[in-house]
Amino acid sequence: MPRSKTRPRFESWGRYPTLQADLRPLNWATDFPLPNPPATRLLPVGAGRSYGDVCLLENGTLLHTRGMDRLLAFDSETGILRCEAGVTLAEILDFAVPRGFFLPVTPGTKYVTVGGAIANDIHGKNHHVAGTFGHHVQCFELVRSDGARILCSPAHNAEWFSATVGGMGLTGLITWAEVKLRPIVSRGIDYNGEKFVGIDEFLALSRKASAEYTVAWIDCVATGKNFARGIFMQGEHSKEPGPLKKSPEPWLIFPIDLPAFALNHFSMAAFNTAYYHKQLPKVKTAKVDYEPFFYPLDSVLHWNRMYGKNGFLQFQNVLPHEGGREGMIEILRAITRSGLASFLAVIKFFGDMPSAGMMSFPKPGIMLALDFPIRPGVSFDLLDRLAQITLEYGGRMYSAKDARMTAQQYQAFYPQWREFERYIDPAFDSAFWQRVTGRRPLDE
Repeated sequence: MPRSKTRPRFESWGRYPTLQADLRPLNWATDFPLPNPPATRLLPVGAGRSYGDVCLLENGTLLHTRGMDRLLAFDSETGILRCEAGVTLAEILDFAVPRGFFLPVTPGTKYVTVGGAIANDIHGKNHHVAGTFGHHVQCFELVRSDGARILCSPAHNAEWFSATVGGMGLTGLITWAEVKLRPIVSRGIDYNGEKFVGIDEFLALSRKASAEYTVAWIDCVATGKNFARGIFMQGEHSKEPGPLKKSPEPWLIFPIDLPAFALNHFSMAAFNTAYYHKQLPKVKTAKVDYEPFFYPLDSVLHWNRMYGKNGFLQFQNVLPHEGGREGMIEILRAITRSGLASFLAVIKFFGDMPSAGMMSFPKPGIMLALDFPIRPGVSFDLLDRLAQITLEYGGRMYSAKDARMTAQQYQAFYPQWREFERYIDPAFDSAFWQRVTGRRPLDE
């Protein structure tokens, strides 16, 4: 079908792919539903921080929820906050931190909406003790395209709760949610960083770690004796009372799209070497503010421009503990052989807590996440190879970060997709879902 010449083009945070769609801003829950049946397929989108095509819909209508940004109620005794789905985690922190509360689970950016956090069942550095974001959602309202309003919680309409948490926005529109925050007495994080070399050292540090927050940066460029070197980072909320104030607005802006040659194997290797050696001792302890600990990239607005106009691909997977060591070594070797490089590479353990969502990504094992600039003839082949290795080792990949999974791979990673499909709103769709189910976009 020929593309419309009038619809604007949209891209995700990874800037690939770009697709045409209409945009319908939502400011109140009463803005929805649309006429039944709607004129086009629908998909909710919040801040657009997903990396691939899970938040895109070719020739459809994107229901933009950022206007639904009101905090509705807060109980300082229980820490339960009710807010609309378009509220960002940054806006919650601005409200909660001065009152002595923090997010129960947070990803590597605070510029995602609550609706997006639920739809992708986000995880953070404390997955091994706190599980996913969905574990801390008390309830939410789900509006279907036929006008039905379903109150969902683990105890009430539990099947709709499970399908919507991690359901990629396909089950309907979340209008508001209640999230249980956690108390803090300071902005400070008691930090410990320890250098390691090799997957075996990383595994040993992970197994003995006792902190609430753990993650490791790993160098996926270095070879030889420095292969898989990194820094293992642990953190705890400080128990020493300190100032509780909201964060200043970021002022650094990445001004331009870098040319394709700027991020190459040599420049990234130089960065990774400098990053590894910036910590001079093998072990470092310090008290740091929560912002650089949780959100190091949020201090620079539009940092995705560093990858240039072609954008970038993120690969994020988890491999089960059994065979995970060998699988991660094979993945890292495939990356070094490709000549591509990443400096935004993290690796950590996922805990044993079952996810709250039917289609949630985390499961017990070793998680790896990294970004690659798009280079014709190289990047896509590498991502395809990494996905195949993940499949061979019994792992899975994260839908919110993906732009390359085949239908065969996805259905092997998530064999419960057929059960989930029963809960999809008949008016809702996404480019991602069309791709991983092997279906063609519907004609408009």
